[in-house]
This record gives sequence, structure tokens and C-alpha cells, in this order.
Amino acid sequence: MTIADFLDRAELGFAGSPGVIDEPDQPAPPVAASTYGRLGERVRAWQAGLDALGTHEGDRVAVISHNSARLLELLFAVPMSGRICVPVNFRLKGEEIDYVVRQSGASVVLVDPEVHEVTAGIKADHRFVLGEQTETELMRFDTEPRPWSNPDEDATATINYTSGTTARPKGVQLTHRNIWVNGLTLGLHTRAWERDVYLHTLPMFHCNGWGMPFVMAGLGVKQVVLRKVDGAEILRRVDEHGVTLMCGAPAVWSTVLDAAAGWEGEIPGRERVRIVCAGAPPPSRLIQRVEEELGWEFIQIYGLTETSPLLTVNRARPQDADLPGDQRARRLSRAGLPALGVRLRVAESGEVLARSNVVFDGYWDKPEETANALADGWFHTGDGGDLDDADGHLTISDRKKDVIITGGENVSSIEVEDTIFSHPSVAEVAVIGVPDAKWGETIKALIVRAEGATVSEAEIITYCKERMAGYKAPTSVEFRDTIPRTATGKIQKFKLREPYWAGHDRAVN
Repeated sequence: MTIADFLDRAELGFAGSPGVIDEPDQPAPPVAASTYGRLGERVRAWQAGLDALGTHEGDRVAVISHNSARLLELLFAVPMSGRICVPVNFRLKGEEIDYVVRQSGASVVLVDPEVHEVTAGIKADHRFVLGEQTETELMRFDTEPRPWSNPDEDATATINYTSGTTARPKGVQLTHRNIWVNGLTLGLHTRAWERDVYLHTLPMFHCNGWGMPFVMAGLGVKQVVLRKVDGAEILRRVDEHGVTLMCGAPAVWSTVLDAAAGWEGEIPGRERVRIVCAGAPPPSRLIQRVEEELGWEFIQIYGLTETSPLLTVNRARPQDADLPGDQRARRLSRAGLPALGVRLRVAESGEVLARSNVVFDGYWDKPEETANALADGWFHTGDGGDLDDADGHLTISDRKKDVIITGGENVSSIEVEDTIFSHPSVAEVAVIGVPDAKWGETIKALIVRAEGATVSEAEIITYCKERMAGYKAPTSVEFRDTIPRTATGKIQKFKLREPYWAGHDRAVN
């Protein structure tokens, strides 16, 4: 059970079928629209190029890129040769990317032209800019690559970095088996088939695009690449390519709904498109609007990078067809029923625990954190929730880890606090997530100024944006005289969050 299985089937059964349609508007020359046969040729050209560099099985190859055909190709090429792909969030600042590259020990770094300057100071044995340079200096179309000497389903295929309760992100080791099982079950639960057309609205660096690049290839599905989320552009691509399936966080579908208000004529894809939503629990009103205003089917899933990511699926059942729209939406707002092969339970603390073949192998070079996450043979999600005794559906009600999820992006509140605290005018700081209609949650900083300081909200926000990815910066700052602590000096975040979440039936949004 390795990633090669998906591409092998694509080349065998769909060699002449449309494979990948690259983003036309990008700084690199787009890859020409290709068949699955051509995709296989390009994957082998990447592998032969990596052979020529002298990289070995187990070596890490970091890719910092927006959605592109080249990133998709590398998600196959690197692991299929026994190497490990490290897809990196292109939104990160240079110093943050440098940490990921150093911590993973990547010997090869491949960067999108748009992040070329940001990553200029990153040290690696080999560094290439994706596009013309990789086509002419790295890829070797006239050479057969060296085969993986001993294919192993338990070998690490990718390391995906995710923000957690520490200030530095952790590298999640996903094995070939993790990815294989995730792809199979996600394809089953979304009822993917050969006549689908998939639009990559989800960043591929996010848990390997939730595994969709692999299962779509295995089914011979045409994959259309979208570089940047734009509601009107998503509607245009749905119309142009006959898209039937997409994935993304609630904020993505909010932008589509906004664009649909000004769309002339029938909304494209009505009664044809199904969307998969995750990254944050969606409001029931958003779900109802998607189904009624767009005419698209709404499917919710829940999971984490550590689970490849699929843990639960919530899809309307036949018996729900005659329910009023608001009732259907409320049912769909739950995280869902455990996916095939997933076992869930809720600990006495209220934390959701999981067992499955999709649970990761460990955190890269962090044995203690790995042991904590996998204590007692269960993966500890860090999310609080409840399992419905009547139908087995999971509802996520709170977040145990000190993590804020904004627009589908995980942000460590500790990392933001560290950055703010480095400002000379800040004496104390606590960072929390507060509800937001568009992004699910946004970041609020509660600050006690240093004695005599006059720093403003705008100055704090600018200071953060200069030092970390923009999505990690607070969107609001509240200055206080004190920040309450326990007798041991600990800040109780849940108490700080309570006033902002009053009126919500759960403490995540």
C-alpha cells in the first residue's frame, strides 16, 4: 500500500485521459494541460533529477509553493522514490520556513517564484525555483529513475508541519499506509468516481490536499488547479470545467456565497457539485445557504493533520431529505459519524480520542511529544466533544489545545504571545480566539502595557505582521490593567474566552 498504487492505476487505465490542468495565472510558466500518461512521465523526470543530485532514500525534499501542477507532481514523485516530501505553508515568513527546513533536515528546497525572495536566506544543499529553472536544470526526461529499493507501506511519505501547543510547529510523519487508507476512505465517503472533475480550492500543502490528489489520480479524475481562493473565480472554474467536487474551509465557501450574489444567470454546478468542508466547525446558516443559494451538496468532515486527516464524515442521509432546510443544516453542522475504520471515544476529561490506520507515525524528531499524543494507544486530538448515543455522530464543542483555527489555518497562541511579548511596550499578553462570521475565529490579543508605554492597537498588529505570517497576527487588541492568573501564575484561557463566546452553543466556531 504505497502512493505508487494511485499513479500506477492512473497510467494503466487513464493514460490518455485529462489529468492535471495547471493554474494559468502564475509567475512560473504553467505546465501544459496533461494526461495521466504525461503526469507519469513528469513524475519520473523529477525522480531522475533527484537521483542526479545524489539524494538518497529517506532524504527530505521541501516544497514551498502555492497550488500548482508542479507541487502536485512532487507529492507523487518524492515519496514514490522512497524519499520524504515536506510541503511547506507558503504563507509563512522566511524565518518560519527556515525553521521547518532546518528541523526536517531537508537537503533539497524547491520554491515557487513568488516566495523566492522570502526564502533567499534558507540554507540547503540544493535550491531551485519551480518553473523554468527546474524544467531545464533539475528534471531529466531522458533518464529512467532509480526504483525505490524496498517499497514499504510503513515508511514516512510526507512530513507536514502543523502548529500545536508549542511556539514552534511540529512535523507530522504520515506514512504511505496512512495516505493510502485516507485516500480510499475519503473517496468512498464522497462517492468519487471516474466522471468527477476536481477543483483544488484547498491548499495542497495542507495535509497533502487532504489526500485528494492521490485518490483523484487513482480514479482517473480530471484535476483543475486553483492557485488562490477567489469566490468569483471558483464559480468561473466550476462553469468552465464542469467541476463536481471541491474541498475547503468554511471561509472558502463564504467567499463563493458572496460572489454568487453578483453572479449573472444560473449558479454553475447546481445539483451537480458537492463540497467537502473542514478546518473549523461551520455555522448551520452557512450550510443552509450553500445548499439553497448555490444548490451544492454540503459534506462535512473532521480530522487533523495527524490523522491524514479523515476521522469523521457527515453527509445528509436519505431519511433527512424531507426535513426543512434549517433542520438539515443543523444535522450537518456536527462533525459526523466516524469514517470507515475509525474508532472514537471521549475521555473523562472530554477530549476526543481516536484509533485508525490513518493515525500518524509520530512527530519528526520529537519522541516525547509523540508519546504524549499517542498515550495509551489512542491519538489525543486536543478537541473536546460529545458522541451522540442515538446515532454515533461526533460534535466538537471545545478545543483543549492552546490552538486557534482561523480560516482553516492552525495558529499557536503561544507563538503569537511570544512575538507580542518581544515588543518593549508590552508587560503581559494573552492571546485567544474569538468568534468571527467569515473566518470562524480571529485572533485577539489582551495586553497589559509596560509602565509608561503608549503603544497602540495598530502598532501591535503591524509589529506582528512584520515578524510572522499575516494570518497569525491579531485582528484586534484589547488593553487591560491586569490579566487574571491562578495562584500558580497560570492564565486560564477558557475564562478569558467566555465573554466573547457567550450566546454560542460551543466554544469553537
